[in-house]
Amino acid sequence: MAMTLEISIADRAAILAHAAGSDHEICGLLLGQGSRVDLVEPCANVAADPARRFEIDPARLLAAHRGARRGGPRVIGHYHSHPSGDPRPSPRDAADAAADGSFWVLVAGDVMTAWRATASGALYGRFDPVPLAEPGCAASPERPLDG
Repeated sequence: MAMTLEISIADRAAILAHAAGSDHEICGLLLGQGSRVDLVEPCANVAADPARRFEIDPARLLAAHRGARRGGPRVIGHYHSHPSGDPRPSPRDAADAAADGSFWVLVAGDVMTAWRATASGALYGRFDPVPLAEPGCAASPERPLDG
């Protein structure tokens, strides 16, 4: 069975709200276990050019890893937006991504997609698409919030 990223409607709505109306790329962490998101944590985009790139605030990332070592949810990936693009990773995303199996959730407008960073992904040799599902529901590869 193919891997599915489980993420609640509330967490999807939080990500879409974070991205809504921003002309800069927004970003945040996906915290949970395995392929289940238990918490989304918005982070500051500290990239030098946030209109075209994203970089998660390193202090927030380190704090999340420390929290996981103390028994909290693990960092299983992150999310970011493409305000004037499409909801797929870009070639720049692929160049920046480690092949570590982490999840990447991308938002453009009201569309959200999920990807996994792998050593030989179907997209740019780095990303494989991952269906999104609400916990306990069937998956869909790409679904607006109201879908």
